[in-house]
Amino acid sequence: MSLEPDISLLTRHVLLAAFALSALFGAIVQRTRFCTMGAIADVVAMGNWTRMRQWALAAGVAVLGFALLAAGGWVRAADTVYAGPRWMWLSSLVGGGLFGIGMVLTSGCGSKTLVRMGAGNLKALVVFVVMALAAYATLRGITAVLRDRTVDRVFVEFDGPATLGHLTAAAGGWAPAPALAAAALLAGGALVLWALLGQGFVGADNLLAGLGIGAVITAMWWVSGALGYVPEHPQTLEPTYLATRSGRMESLTFTSPLAHSIDWLMFFSDRNQRLSLGVASVAGVVAGAALQALASRQFRWEGFKTTEDLANHLAGAVLMGVGGVTALGCTIGQGLSGVSNLSLTSFTAVAGIVAGAVAALKYQGWRLERTP
Repeated sequence: MSLEPDISLLTRHVLLAAFALSALFGAIVQRTRFCTMGAIADVVAMGNWTRMRQWALAAGVAVLGFALLAAGGWVRAADTVYAGPRWMWLSSLVGGGLFGIGMVLTSGCGSKTLVRMGAGNLKALVVFVVMALAAYATLRGITAVLRDRTVDRVFVEFDGPATLGHLTAAAGGWAPAPALAAAALLAGGALVLWALLGQGFVGADNLLAGLGIGAVITAMWWVSGALGYVPEHPQTLEPTYLATRSGRMESLTFTSPLAHSIDWLMFFSDRNQRLSLGVASVAGVVAGAALQALASRQFRWEGFKTTEDLANHLAGAVLMGVGGVTALGCTIGQGLSGVSNLSLTSFTAVAGIVAGAVAALKYQGWRLERTP
């Protein structure tokens, strides 16, 4: 009996599961106002750490969840898209900085853009299109050449995956499994404790944001790395992760998938086109946010009010598209999915994103102070 129909059916299961989990992600973000840019702005402007603790709780749960999947043998930690041997420190810092500035100009990152689209925000639709085109150009076009000839040539290469767990194992001469578990327990546990011990933090929406989004990231790792894993594909006779663009295990991320979504829509009739986990995730976030917005009567149309507002969103979208691809991910891709792997590149990207966002927020504040 041929295995082809089984592969096709399994691929559909992976895509449907990715869509459902992404819809849940979109609904949670719409309900709880989870937003990395908003979290940084709250700290800079008001000294309020509540939404930053939401992010920390989500990251901590994702770290612990991924470690549990790896320890249980459900996924292979060295096979994720973030577990390459190169620490792309310059790409992630520069790209992260550009992304951080861009998300301040657009008042939200790529995932927040999709959530706002679902809630009726036409400004977010413009950001989506421009960010997707800029990301595509940085994947395969003119800015891809610039990226390849500059920042991507600066890196530190290790003998194994450039993650804290694998580096700890190599440095201490330990077996990978216990080293990965120990590193995840320390890092993830610290993030969770810091979040939960915040005064007044424990509440329904905060817990839903942190625990829910962390659980979605973990579940996506299972979908890609366990449900979608085929030890021997009948056509290539090699191990395969179904429905992924990278050929490796993937979780949520929202920069390259925006470009892939535009590509899929434009060349839908091309027989070589295949729906990917990332594209299904983009659609899922919009759908989940729309359902939540309609159910809570928060859906409303919104457009640009001034030319300056339009210009800021266009510039920010370009910066996020270029920066997100250069940094190998966004606030969700590197900030949660990559951090859940304890990837050195992910930590560097997060530092770049935060630095860029803080600089842009400070500049905006400086301008407002001098506006008559």
